[in-house]
Amino acid sequence: MPILFGTIASSNQQARADTGVMFPLGMVQVGSGGSASISFTSIPATYKHLQIRLLAYASSGGNIQGRFNSDTGNNYARHYLYGDGSSANAGYDVSINYNNFGYVNSSSSAFSGSVTDILDYTSTSKNKTVRTLTGYDANGSGLIVFYSGLWFATPAAITSITITPQSGTFSQYSQFALYGIKGA
Repeated sequence: MPILFGTIASSNQQARADTGVMFPLGMVQVGSGGSASISFTSIPATYKHLQIRLLAYASSGGNIQGRFNSDTGNNYARHYLYGDGSSANAGYDVSINYNNFGYVNSSSSAFSGSVTDILDYTSTSKNKTVRTLTGYDANGSGLIVFYSGLWFATPAAITSITITPQSGTFSQYSQFALYGIKGA
């Protein structure tokens, strides 16, 4: 069933789906004992964009790493902008082996929330663009980060996504959901 966004002009009209209607494609919740990785495979090529929503905590802090089609080579790049309430920073990295799908805190059990958009994932003629908004609140301290990323391997449709913590394992109750967005 799609997630519909729209407006109702009068009581005689129903909400209409806009061109950005989202369809749930898969969901994973980590069980007891944790998990070293989460994978979405056999992603259908029937949508314009993908979106990953996650709520996660890992046994060690750091980046939540996303890789496409099992590509672990240095075929990714990113820009980032972050703030923690007392400072801000920006930067970039090129020729790294993952895209950022989030960030988890290393000093508390605060879960991080994250939304990642993967644009034009079926295109075989251009590199893939990724954007992520992530953050957490640790009872008075926290962090918010915006990442923009690029997968610049030989252009290929994305058929699988693997998500791993920078180190350690994803903790129990971490949740990951994949959506397809129809687009115009």
